Amino acid sequence: MKTVNRWIPIVARWFLGLVFAVFGLNGFLHFIPPMAPPPARALALAGALMGSGYLMQLVFATELAAGLLFLRGRFVALALALVAPVIVNIVAFHLFLAPAGLGLAAVVLAAEVYLAWTHRAAFAPMLRAAA
Repeated sequence: MKTVNRWIPIVARWFLGLVFAVFGLNGFLHFIPPMAPPPARALALAGALMGSGYLMQLVFATELAAGLLFLRGRFVALALALVAPVIVNIVAFHLFLAPAGLGLAAVVLAAEVYLAWTHRAAFAPMLRAAA
C-alpha cells in the first residue's frame, strides 16, 4: 500500500502536466482537430475571449508553462497556483455552457485538489489570517 500511495501524486502530477502541456501547446499550434461545434453560448464566449487579442494567448501560455512545471516536477506548488483559476473556469464553462466535456474537467479538478492537498505545506503561509 505504501508503494501505491507514493505513486499517486506522481501520476496526478504527470496527468495534469500532460493535459496542460498538450492543450496549452495546441492553443498555439492547433494540432488537435476541432470537435463538433459547441453550443451557441459557449461559442459566443470563446469568440469574445479570442477577440480580445491577448487573453487566450495568455491562458495558453500559462497552461503550457504550468504543464511543463508539472512534468519537470519543479515548482509544483507554483504550477498548482497558476492553473487553479484556469481549472475553475474550465469547470464552470463545462458546467454551464458545454456539459459534454464535464467528465475530463472533473478529473482535472480532482487531480488539482489532490495535489494541492499533498502540497498543503507550501500553501500554509499564505493561508494564515495574520501576517
